[in-house]
Amino acid sequence: MIQQIILLLLLVGPILILGAMLAFKIVESGYILIFNKPLYLYFYPFPKKLQPKHKLMLQNEFAFYRRLSDKKKVYFEHRINCFLKTYKFIGNDIAITQEMMLLVAATYVMLTFGMRHYLVQRFNKIVIYPAKYFSASNQEYHKGEYNPRLKAVVFSWEDFLLGHQNSSDNVNLGLHEFAHVLHFHALKSNDPSAAIFYDEFNAIANSYKDEALFATLISKGYFREYAYENQYEFLAVILEHFFESPETFKKQLPELYDRVRKMINFK
Repeated sequence: MIQQIILLLLLVGPILILGAMLAFKIVESGYILIFNKPLYLYFYPFPKKLQPKHKLMLQNEFAFYRRLSDKKKVYFEHRINCFLKTYKFIGNDIAITQEMMLLVAATYVMLTFGMRHYLVQRFNKIVIYPAKYFSASNQEYHKGEYNPRLKAVVFSWEDFLLGHQNSSDNVNLGLHEFAHVLHFHALKSNDPSAAIFYDEFNAIANSYKDEALFATLISKGYFREYAYENQYEFLAVILEHFFESPETFKKQLPELYDRVRKMINFK
C-alpha cells in the first residue's frame, strides 16, 4: 500500500507541480496587467547574512541601506551575498578588496531592489581598473563600460568611488553601467520584472522622441548633455538622477519620474 502511494506521488507529483507553476504564472500575469508590478518580490526562508563588520561598512558607507527598515535590510544583505557568489571580480593593476566588492554589489542591489529576478545572466564578471583605462572595444579611454559580448561590467575604481561618494552631482558610474545591463536584459528576457522594465522604457523612449518634450527637457537643464547622446544613455542618466536627486527630479519632471519609478518598481 505504501509503495503504491509513493508510486502515485512520483507519477502525479510532477504534474501537480507543473500545474501549480502554470496557475501561478497566469495569476501573476493578470496581477501585472492590473498593478504593473510582480505578485511578490522577496521570499527568503533562510536569508544569507553578512558579517557584522560588513554590515557596519554598509551602514557607514551606503545611505540607501541606512534608510531601509530592519526587515528590508535582511533582504538587502541576502541579495548582496547572492550577488557576490554569482559574479566574479577581476582586478586589473589593482587589488580587489572586500570594500570594493560590497560597494559594487550594494549599488547593483539598490538599483534592482524592486525586482524579483535581479541576478541576470547578461554579465558574469566585474573588471576593475585603478583609473581610466584604454578600451579595446573602441580604442578609447573609458571610465566604465558594459560589454555584452564579453559579459563584463568594467569600472575605473577612481571614478566609481567619486560617483559613490558625491551623491549630489547626479553622476554615479556604478548606477550608469548597471543601467545598461538592465536595459540589455529587458530586451532579451521575459521575466516579470524585465517585462515591466521593457514596457516602461519603451514609453520613456517614445517620449524621448517627442520633439516638444525633448525641447522641454533641454530647456530645463536638469540632465547633463550626455543624456541626449542616444536613448540608452538617456535611460542611464535618468536612473542616476532618480537615486541621487529624487525630490528635484519629481518636482521638475513628475511624469517622467513616475515612469522611472514604475520601471524599476520603486515605491
